[in-house]
Amino acid sequence: MLSSVLKAVVALASAQIASCIPLESSAESSQSSKRWLQGGKVRGVNLGSQFIIEPWMAHDEWQKMGCGSANDEWQCVQALGQDKADAAFKQHWETWTTQDDITQIKKLGLNTVRIPVGYWIFDDLVYDGEYFPRGGIDYLDKLVGWCADAGIYVIMDLHGGPGAQFPNQQYTGHGVSKPGFYTQDNYERAYKFLERMTERIHTNNTYRTVGTLEVINEPVHSSDYPSQAADLVANYYPNAWNRIRNAEDKLNIAADKRINIQMMDKSWGSGDPSSHLPDKTGALYDDHKYYKWDGSVKTTKDGYISAACNDNRGGNNVIVGEWSLSVADSVQSNDEFGIANRPDQAGWYKQYWAAQVQTFEKSGGWVFWSWKCNWIGGMNEWRWCYKSAVAAGAIPEDAGSAASLSPC
Repeated sequence: MLSSVLKAVVALASAQIASCIPLESSAESSQSSKRWLQGGKVRGVNLGSQFIIEPWMAHDEWQKMGCGSANDEWQCVQALGQDKADAAFKQHWETWTTQDDITQIKKLGLNTVRIPVGYWIFDDLVYDGEYFPRGGIDYLDKLVGWCADAGIYVIMDLHGGPGAQFPNQQYTGHGVSKPGFYTQDNYERAYKFLERMTERIHTNNTYRTVGTLEVINEPVHSSDYPSQAADLVANYYPNAWNRIRNAEDKLNIAADKRINIQMMDKSWGSGDPSSHLPDKTGALYDDHKYYKWDGSVKTTKDGYISAACNDNRGGNNVIVGEWSLSVADSVQSNDEFGIANRPDQAGWYKQYWAAQVQTFEKSGGWVFWSWKCNWIGGMNEWRWCYKSAVAAGAIPEDAGSAASLSPC
């Protein structure tokens, strides 16, 4: 996820890039200026489906909202009508992630959350003829405030870009056959999102532990969309960087208080994100490593453990921002890996969790996908859900215990 960081990143880099974690003390973390704890590792969870609902992982919730067979947020809003949809999403935002969840996250030894949001969190960036829920920013303000009060670091992630950055994916908020993000008009809307979020981070005290801003989640791969990926690297990334830093310049933000700017790591397959950046001070890179979809992994328990133990995801400026306990579709329900009515499987999955964590902490750390989900494939599929995996005994109650549990 990232290229090397300039040596000039002395106090800033060692504080921001090596650890990316706020001070543990609630008194210190409540100060308006950003404070950093050197030497730690990111240990976190994604708050998936909070602001961009993915029906595959929130089936019951989607049905309760009245979204039925809608594929994504766009289709649900279009089907329900704006006012009815706004009311349904408001109820979802209030209940999917609560302050009790943030308290539990902290108690489990986690220090970070990644919050996926769409550009439509700012209502006025949505064009006529686009269909997204309105009013989410008020709930985002509340959520980051809970995180700040708990001393939890926040990665703010532009998960759904204008026009959709990847085809046929619910995480973009609008499943489309061809990605429409890669135009100057849609880039400009994304830049405005980044500028406003940067200003909010620095001027709204509830955002005091938001220290990283990811400029776009999972863009297209160079192998499938070479011109769009090349344009992303050559134009979108450096311009996004400049717009964020210029916004900080206007606010007179000191160098040691500036946010980290995160891009997808080159391992994602969109090109080298650092190749056209005007600077690399405060750059972070997001690596999504799902062994489930790695065709080189031997699909046995020993094969998955070996793959995790022997992997290397990069340096301290690389954070594995998405991963899970899931295994290949072809074996996930067989006798070796199935979890339905199989509490005896929790022990192996705990080892698999520990093997991945130990490897990812050789880099900057990790953020599990996801904290919460409900009823995937008609079952309690805790391989994707940290909260329920802890309840099932497949993830320990201390996120820092991987070294003592790892089979590596």
